[in-house]
Parts: sequence; C-alpha cells; structure tokens
Amino acid sequence: MTALTLSTAGAATLRADAIVVGIAKGPKGPVVAPGAEAVDKAFDGKLAAVLETLGASGAEGEVTKAPAASGLKAPLVLAVGLGSVPEKDETYAEESLRRAAGAASRALHGIKKAAFALPIETAEDALAIAEGALLGAYAFTAYQEKGADAKGPLAEVALLGAKPRDKAYKAAAERAVAVAEEINRARDLVNTPPNDLYPESFAAVATAVGKEHGVKVQVFDEKALVKGNYGGILGVGQGSEHGPRLVKLSYTHPKAEKSLAYVGKGITYDSGGISLKPAGHNETMKCDMAGAAAVFAAVVSAARLGLQVNVTGWLALAENMPSGNATRPGDVLRMYSGKTVEVLNTDAEGRLVLADALAKASEEKPDAIVDVATLTGAMVMALGNRTFGIMGNDESFRTAIHEIAEEVGEQSWPMPLPSDLRKGMDSPTADIANMGERMGGGLVAGLFLQEFVADDISWAHLDIAGPAFNEQGPFGYTPKGGTGSAIRTLVRLAERTATGDLG
Repeated sequence: MTALTLSTAGAATLRADAIVVGIAKGPKGPVVAPGAEAVDKAFDGKLAAVLETLGASGAEGEVTKAPAASGLKAPLVLAVGLGSVPEKDETYAEESLRRAAGAASRALHGIKKAAFALPIETAEDALAIAEGALLGAYAFTAYQEKGADAKGPLAEVALLGAKPRDKAYKAAAERAVAVAEEINRARDLVNTPPNDLYPESFAAVATAVGKEHGVKVQVFDEKALVKGNYGGILGVGQGSEHGPRLVKLSYTHPKAEKSLAYVGKGITYDSGGISLKPAGHNETMKCDMAGAAAVFAAVVSAARLGLQVNVTGWLALAENMPSGNATRPGDVLRMYSGKTVEVLNTDAEGRLVLADALAKASEEKPDAIVDVATLTGAMVMALGNRTFGIMGNDESFRTAIHEIAEEVGEQSWPMPLPSDLRKGMDSPTADIANMGERMGGGLVAGLFLQEFVADDISWAHLDIAGPAFNEQGPFGYTPKGGTGSAIRTLVRLAERTATGDLG
C-alpha cells in the first residue's frame, strides 16, 4: 500500500522523485493552481507557458510531464489538469481534486516518492487529494511474474499544504489511509480469479481481516444453511462443487445509539446456471461478488475509524454453476423468510441470495438496511457504466443516500419502484417468481427484494452493475477492473448515522 505523509516542507525544497502541481483552464490558456507557487517561481513565473508549449490546456484529468527547473529538489514536475478556474469566491471541487490526484498517481507508476502540491484550503481538500492519490496508485499484480526491472505503483505520497499538527488534517489523513486500504482490498477481491476466490475462501479472508480489526465474524456453512432453511442461498449454490456461505460481520461501539445493516451480493462466479449466459458474457463474471466486497470493506472501515454506530454486514456467497445438481428453471425454492419462489431464470440468482440475507438482517431490527449488488444488466442500460441506481421503500432515506453518494464523488441516481410492475412476478405455483416484466428489469429486481425486507425498516438497494467493474481504460483514481464502487457511500452513511445527521 502506498504510504501517506503530511509535510510542512516547501514544494521547492522537499526531496522527492516528482512533484505534482495543478493547472486549470483559464480564459487565455492554462493557469498554475494554488499550491504550486514555489514551483512556478523556480520556472521564473513561466511554468504555465512551459506546460502550454508541451500541449497542456488544464483540462480535467490531463497529465503533462516536464523536467524540473534548477532550484527544485525533485527532478520531475507533473502537472495535472483541474478543469476550469473556479469563479470568484469559489474553490476547486473536492471530486476534481480527488480525480486529479488519482490521475497523477497513475502516471507516476514506478516512482518511489512524489510530493503533491495541489490546492488545499481545508482538511476536506486534503482528504480528497489523499484519497485520490492512494486510490490512483492501486495496481493488481498478484498473478504477474515480477522481473528484475518490474515497476510497482507509487510508493509514497507527501501531501504539501496540509497541517500535520492540526487535528482535522491528521484525522483526514488517517481516514484516507483506512478507507483507501479497504477499498483496495475490495478491488483485490473483485480482481481475484474465481478458481482462487470462492465462497469458502472469501469467508476465510473475512474471518482473518475481521480478527485483525476487531470485527466479529460468523460463518454459516452448508450444514448451518440447511438447518436454517436458507433456500435461496442453497438453491443458487447447489450446482457448484464450492458450497455456499453466509457470512455475518459485526462491528459494535459501546456508545452507539443507531444500527445499520449492510447486505452484499457475493456470487463469486456467475455462469448463469442452467440458464447459461451467452458467449461474451462470462469472462468478467468473477466481479459478481463486488457487492459483498463493498459491504466487507465498509464494515471493516467503520471498525478502523471507530465510528459510534453499530454496523452489521451480511455477505451472501455462492457460485452459480450448471451441473446435474443445479437448480432448474421451474424449480420452487422455500426461502429463509418462509416465502416460496418459482425460479424462472437461474441467471436471476443474485436476488435469491440477497432475499435470504435481507430477511435474516431484518430480524435484528436495525434502523436501516442497505443492500449492494451487481444485480441487473438493465441498470447498466438505464444509467451506463459509471452510475449506480438507488431504490428503496423510504423516499427520504433514498434521497439521503443519493446526496451522500454525490458528496463523496460516487455517481448515482434515485430510481422508482413502480407497484404496477409487481404483478409481473405473480406465479401460479409459488408466492412469487424471480422474474417479471422484461422492460424495467432493474426495477423489477428491486421490487422482488422489497418483498423480503420488514415493512418497518428503512431500506435502500444499490444496483452497482455498471460501475463495479471497469472494462475500459482507467480514469482519475479508477483503475481497470474492480473499482470499489459504493464503499465510500456506505462509509459516509455510517459516519453520518454515528454523528446523528440522519434520523
């Protein structure tokens, strides 16, 4: 993991391998952003002109490298675009700073130490830059042979302009490190090949990490699932040689007055089961456990931050495979709640494992439940690859989560749960079918999940099918592959609940 330090050294005097500065789009060309005054001075006030000669415009995410001027201890200057210069009396948005820092970290792969001289006016700015730098430095190399000249990610980030003796800045740095480490751990899990990550091995990771950070972990194995009548989780997992698991993570604070339950879909590989996915849709299905990874990371983050709120995580883990023992279309499963479900499509399996976990979580009467899942392709069709949908049974709670997501820089959009779509899941054989109308499929899935949440509990469903796994090129602080989507939203929700900002 990349190290983070807060430094009082000047940008011109700190010894580092590179120094990162910000530039913005001004009315007449690029403008050097605050924080880089000493670097600009070393260039005789002509840094912006030099960068413009090299093709820089200040556009958001743009990266330009230049040899350092004499007088600077670092041999390389890396300028990263921040977008348009803010209007008078305004400052750079935290998400712009976060993305710029991430883009810089990615461009400095193989560098040992970089000093970040980006605009910092508040501890929140420092937090955004630190998060972006640490997340941008991520690389998944566990399965690649490392040659003698192999380059690793940026090893150390020195944050200039932060105040190491100021409690707010120290807290921001500690929070950035804790949350970034857990996001990157979740990314590792999502990127791990399914022959190595399956329900039992995922549960083992959760057990080990929980022990390290004071999170109580309970694993329901196949015998316990059978005894507890978890028909949804068992039905999805019965076609695989790797048996399913339900993992409960519990973080408690002695002064907590509120409780949250997070539920994550953990399909460690999704072939579609008997309703086999078509060619071209199987290659990335190791990512179908990204919701469980997000819940795992959020609970551990809450523990590491010592938040004054009780947070329980439920990881519904199964591998969805076709075999002679697999659930068939037409089968009826009796769920943990007692409801029966006619399985019309075994590739609509995520809602089945979530249903059992949601019903179990409801029994503990938390103040709110949030489930996270790579649930439907329909949500990707509706919102694209970078935005997750939010549904729920409480409009104010759904709105609060949307606002929190936007606050931490995660793109999201509130979606409805139209009651008229419920009729499409009527079954002549069971209480409900796991499929309904094809149009509005993401909303249908949300309506199905709602059936398994207690009526008196505020609940939200985050469908992260689009942003959970990036198949395109990296951008900002987002790598190719597993992204860690929704984790920052869940952590901020826990923080807001702990401080009483949410009713």
